Amino acid sequence: MNIAVILAGGVGNRLGMNKPKQFLKVAGKTVFEHTVDAFQKHNKIDEIFVVMHASYVHDAEDMVMKNNWTKVKKVLNGGSERYESSLAAINACVDENVNLIFHDAVRPLVSERIIDDVVEALAQYDAVDVAVPAVDTIIALDESKKFIKDIPNRNFLNRGQTPQGFKYQIIKQAYDIALQDPDFTATDDCGIVRKYLPEVPVYVVDGEERNVKLTYPEDIYLLDKLFQLKSATLSDAINLHDLQDKVMVVFGGNSGIGKDMVEIARQYGAKAYAFSRSATGTDIVDVASVEKALADVCQQEGKIDYVVNSAAILNKEPLMHLDADTIKRIIDINYLGMVNVTRAAYEYVKKSKGQLLQFTSSSYTRGRAYYSLYSSTKAAVVNFVQAMAEEWEEDGIRMNCINPQRTKTPMRVANFGIEPDNTLLKSEDVAVVSLKTLLSGFTGEVVDVKIK
Repeated sequence: MNIAVILAGGVGNRLGMNKPKQFLKVAGKTVFEHTVDAFQKHNKIDEIFVVMHASYVHDAEDMVMKNNWTKVKKVLNGGSERYESSLAAINACVDENVNLIFHDAVRPLVSERIIDDVVEALAQYDAVDVAVPAVDTIIALDESKKFIKDIPNRNFLNRGQTPQGFKYQIIKQAYDIALQDPDFTATDDCGIVRKYLPEVPVYVVDGEERNVKLTYPEDIYLLDKLFQLKSATLSDAINLHDLQDKVMVVFGGNSGIGKDMVEIARQYGAKAYAFSRSATGTDIVDVASVEKALADVCQQEGKIDYVVNSAAILNKEPLMHLDADTIKRIIDINYLGMVNVTRAAYEYVKKSKGQLLQFTSSSYTRGRAYYSLYSSTKAAVVNFVQAMAEEWEEDGIRMNCINPQRTKTPMRVANFGIEPDNTLLKSEDVAVVSLKTLLSGFTGEVVDVKIK
């Protein structure tokens, strides 16, 4: 049996926050939730123990219930030191014929491959670590910590990560010996085995650079970007046949990506409805028009699983060339329309535990001359989606946005003219990624779609 031990006893002093760092949110969930999810979903993990700071045990228990983490069997009080949290899990284990796999709660991007490799290595070895090569030169200082004493060969140096796996008897024996040492200090569990059971080899599994640990404030921005990159490679295991009998409403579904989403979804058995100003007289700036469209679909189908807003306006002109009416129309459709669709969709996707999908643009990261209103409203889309994913998480509603690179759509052709096809994404390809996002478990994520 393989038991994952999620070590979440820290209080986040180095992060300078008023709550533990494992409770900070990124990509629509807390860091802690992302981490536990990775082990809950892994088919080689049988049980999970959570070790939490005593002040937050009830918070962890609430999350276990909310997320339906069926593998979590114990939520334990942790100690003031890391080793005390590990020891709490060891002492709580009643079966000696198990593997204990310790993982930092603030490493939410641990991959399925790493967990696989650790479990497989434990079939042959008693202790397993995870590490990545040191890419910087490492210097050893003298006792004054002011001068270089040695520069070790970095070919033999690695940076340790987690998870770290052990046969129960080995880690228990190492701690029993360590606790008899009056000068006992510890940094991690492999270090304890290495020091107090030197005859036990510690096998090293290849880690990954993305398996980062949230430690400093800057790490939040890094994690957010890494989650974005993760979502860009949607698993091939997501099958569009799962769209069968799903009900999808697409605003802006008469052209471009929205139109392709409707057509592809129908091919896979979804009941997809397209609304637009030109085809159905539906204007997303008019909230009553949006509400009527959704009500009509729900009356006919009895539910709505997904609501997609692909409507947008791009005017590639200098700001000072635009009249007041055009400026208002761009802001109304690109921003107010998004808000209207979101508000009107709430009751439907809350009932179905469904998803809203919005679209941003690669220009959201940096404003572009001649379409400042478009790029700035698309930046607002990202912020809005991330905020609403967090706000509606308790309701079971997922919300994401698609960030395609340059895509050949009627809107782009009208503004940029003829461009080489090999420099543009096909709108059908973006539509497929968008549909897979609807079928994924993502929330609060920006899904990049790039030319391969």
